[in-house]
Amino acid sequence: MKIKSTLVALVTLFFSSIALATPVNINTATASEIAAALNGVGMAKAEALIAYRSENGMFTSAGQIVNVSGIGQATFEKNKADILVE
Repeated sequence: MKIKSTLVALVTLFFSSIALATPVNINTATASEIAAALNGVGMAKAEALIAYRSENGMFTSAGQIVNVSGIGQATFEKNKADILVE
């Protein structure tokens, strides 16, 4: 019985973490929305992303976030499924 309850708990935890991932449009989102949606991106990096967007125009691909100071390829890879460019 203990194994069954442990398995149920793990499955529940897994599916709840998937449900919490919310895609974010990096062309329209606020810094707070970006920081909340992307793993490894806090307010400072989110504000840098907004500044980059203001200076360089809208992003045309999700991969362009690596051009933002402080956001590297690893951060992009962790979050690419949750980054929208619309």
